Amino acid sequence: MSGRGGWQLKTWQFTAAAAVAGLALASAAAAAAGPWDSGGQRTAESRRAASGTGTGDADHRTEAGRPLPAGSGQITPEAPAVLAPLEAGGLAPRTGQGAREAAAGQAPPPTATALKGLLEPLLKARGLGPGATASVVDAATGQELYGSGAKTAMVPASTVKIATSAAALSVLGPDHRIRTTVVAEPAPGYEDGAPPERIVLVGGGDPTLTARAEAEGNASLRTLADRAAAVLKKRGARTVRLAYDTSAYSGPALHPIGPNENIAPVSALMADEGRLDTSRSGPAPRTARPAQDAADAFAGFLADRGVRVEGAVRQATATDQAEELADVRSAPLSALVERMLTHSDNDIAEALARQTALAAGAEADFAGAERETRRALDRLGVPLDGTRFADGSGLDRADRVTARLLTSVLARAAHTDHPELRPVLTGLPVAGFSGTLAGRYSGQDAADGTGVVRAKTGTLTGVNSLAGTVVDADGRLLAFSFLAGATTDPATAQSTLDHLATTLARCGC
Repeated sequence: MSGRGGWQLKTWQFTAAAAVAGLALASAAAAAAGPWDSGGQRTAESRRAASGTGTGDADHRTEAGRPLPAGSGQITPEAPAVLAPLEAGGLAPRTGQGAREAAAGQAPPPTATALKGLLEPLLKARGLGPGATASVVDAATGQELYGSGAKTAMVPASTVKIATSAAALSVLGPDHRIRTTVVAEPAPGYEDGAPPERIVLVGGGDPTLTARAEAEGNASLRTLADRAAAVLKKRGARTVRLAYDTSAYSGPALHPIGPNENIAPVSALMADEGRLDTSRSGPAPRTARPAQDAADAFAGFLADRGVRVEGAVRQATATDQAEELADVRSAPLSALVERMLTHSDNDIAEALARQTALAAGAEADFAGAERETRRALDRLGVPLDGTRFADGSGLDRADRVTARLLTSVLARAAHTDHPELRPVLTGLPVAGFSGTLAGRYSGQDAADGTGVVRAKTGTLTGVNSLAGTVVDADGRLLAFSFLAGATTDPATAQSTLDHLATTLARCGC
């Protein structure tokens, strides 16, 4: 490599990394709901700075059932910003000619020859196994600067969530919210006395709907019960019959991997992702009947508010004659995407894939979600040869993507022509600070990537992947994707992937 940028990461480079991803969303609501504060600073970073420790979140358990490293407890203290906010007009505080070039977007991209010399030895390292593929793209131009097997379709694991996010955002927009409603059905046939009113809890596919006392920005079943009970009592209905409707989704609810701590049955109605503990991300025991459990909880909340549910709560489909009584809405899609990417949330990923299908008027099952995800990505103009989107989360080994597809999506998300895709970048975990990268980048080979590399991880037994963005030593934003499908030691594979991304950050070549 040349000595232009050197190997020492500079303060301005961290600022640039924050600025690129912190441009995020124009919507104030989306900014408040997501993991970024108003200065483009991830709150997780300032919290980690205050505590001196990191948090971690594995993608999911391996197929053999062994948990990947879990994170520490919640960190609450705040500290001054680790990364400076974006200054108008450039990526200060870099100085001199380099600052003027960077601010004008004229910092030179790395050369293909230099990248080949730096990356190929690592790609061929024993930790990634044979056949690892790579793509590095200049985000400003979309030009691929380096590719090794970049058109080869690979099992992506959770990096497929990048594609799932882009498809949903392109179809629905970042401000879209998922509704959960309560409707009242007419109850004919009762001649003696006033019949109990029949109401239906209708799921819209919001996996972040919560039954917990602290909603934390999510749509709340308790709030929905407040609103529904107020309307019912105004009508004089103190006793109701309750049903629940999951007809927004079709097809099998069980993911092809079967019952699993990484994902609940895919249902249009669930509370807290069907978790049977108090966790909010990562593997957890799940209910086998998320819709029934959510409806039973709702019945209890109605009773607490003076409206008793008579008889058993059963599944039904609301009719066209039903009258809406109340609703609650999820956080904006931008926030759901960020949460999904940061924590590699499989339940949200599958919900987003089905929302993409619903927006197109298609069947919201695995097949319909795959078809409409592919169509949405095709409209974005990204390369789809050899790809397969068997699910939205990456848990299915039938998934196939290429390294070039992932870097193409990331480059689209960085381009001003596609502001709706920006949450694909802002949701990426930050190396050493947040989500599935919180516990990584502590080794000597990768430590310089801390706070600079922002990437989605992917982990299945024998599969390790990493795709995201990095600002190199010359101030150029690069999108990268590294996919390995024959790994035998996940810890070594992860450290090698982290080393690859850090090498890009160091590159002034």
